[in-house]
Amino acid sequence: MALTTHTHLNFRGDARAALEFYQSVFGGRLTAVTYSDFGMPKNLPDADKIVFGQVTGANGFAILAYDVPSNAAPAAPPTATTRENGLTLTGERFFVALGGDTAEEITPLWDKLSEGAEIVEKFGPSPFSPGFGMLTDRFGVTWILQVNAAHAG
Repeated sequence: MALTTHTHLNFRGDARAALEFYQSVFGGRLTAVTYSDFGMPKNLPDADKIVFGQVTGANGFAILAYDVPSNAAPAAPPTATTRENGLTLTGERFFVALGGDTAEEITPLWDKLSEGAEIVEKFGPSPFSPGFGMLTDRFGVTWILQVNAAHAG
């Protein structure tokens, strides 16, 4: 039996913009279905929001997202992820981790994803990878990008 997992991001009105940005960074096919596409009357407040969205690529990249309905309970305020004395300090429940085989593959993705982002840890060699970096993108999603390598320790 084969299983896959994919990250599903929950936005508050900017799912389409986030998915378009991720498509510009990672390539692939964008699917964006609105609440009105599912039958919600077009005059209701959330009709143009994304109820199902994803970006999928032939290289295996996949990320899903939607807009939480506006009548849902408010989200907890985000806390910044920071690095201090070699520790990652965060109140976030998850990060999105993306790995590739070489720094030549990951570096251009890092460069695009970092536009408008807060850099938590600059991309570069680390004790466990020839390339590792961490950032919080313009939509508030914290990403780990790394070159996959067996740990030598």
